[in-house]
Order: sequence, then structure tokens, then C-alpha cells
Amino acid sequence: MSEIKKLTADVDVEEYYKNYVDFEKFSKLCIEEQEMLGYNWSYPPFDFDVDELWNSYNKLKIVAFKIEFSDEELEHTFSEIELNHILKRFERFKARLMNEIYVLENEDSQGLYLGKCNLCMKCTREFGMHCKMPFKMRYPLEALGADVDQTVEDIFGLKIHYAHDGKLPEYLIFVGGLLYDKK
Repeated sequence: MSEIKKLTADVDVEEYYKNYVDFEKFSKLCIEEQEMLGYNWSYPPFDFDVDELWNSYNKLKIVAFKIEFSDEELEHTFSEIELNHILKRFERFKARLMNEIYVLENEDSQGLYLGKCNLCMKCTREFGMHCKMPFKMRYPLEALGADVDQTVEDIFGLKIHYAHDGKLPEYLIFVGGLLYDKK
């Protein structure tokens, strides 16, 4: 890994909600992902009204971390096992990046995770148990119905890329945020 860049943008929640949020569409994708990868407390179904959460705040700070790879890493072709290991390592790395969002929180804000919560090795939701870390667990933008790919493209001028055929993408982007300025 050659560099990590932090990108931020502050947007009006009402406008963002109107242009990028479709809870019905994106919650179905989250549920499909959970069926493949296991259930997680940060993904729907929720015991709260998502629209109400969005409508409780005036502002959204979008926080993206762009991880760029070195030329050597980009040129290398990895086995499927190696590539999965590298990508899992970045999943765990997200928890450290999330600390940058935690420090922005106060009683009038709500942090948003960088993708699915991975604080625990195995989410207790899979076993019908309560979350072990509700004080640290946050919901990701996509679980709240946001189109993260379009957000990144429109706001930062970047596309989200994925690893394939044993190759790392030019960069990875993890996107989270902070709902703030509570109504």
C-alpha cells in the first residue's frame, strides 16, 4: 500500500436524501449480501425508522478513505487465497479508520460506518444474540439506503473499483460519514 488519502465533503441531508437515498432498493441488496456472508447488526432489518433517522439531522459529512496501491502491488497477480487474505486484512483495517469518525461524534451527531460492521470476528446477530458492542457499532450509509457508488462518483469524482482476476484495483475506497446538526 503506498498511500491513504482522506476525502471529506459536507452536504445538506435533505438534498442528499432526495438524490441518493432509496432504502427499499439498497436494503434489499444488504439483505442479499447478508444471506451470502452472514447476518450483521449494522444491516437491516432495523428496529427503528430509517427515514426518521435521516430526517433528524441537517448535515452529513461524507468521509472517504482512498487507499492507493504501489505499482509493484498493482502489477502482481495474486492467487484467489492471497487476494482474499489481502482484502480481509483491509476489512479489519476499516475499524482503525473508523476511529477518525468516532472522534467527530458528540451528543448531536451519529457516525456512519465504513461498510458492514466488522468489530467482532463473528456477529452475534447470526446467533440471535444482542450486539456485543452497541456503543461502538454504527450503521453504514448503504444500510441506511444510500447509493454509495453514485455518492463517490458525484461528490469526489471517483469510481469504486473491485479486485478481480487476481489483481488489486488501482485503489480501494471506504466510505462512512457523520450525520450532524441534529434538528
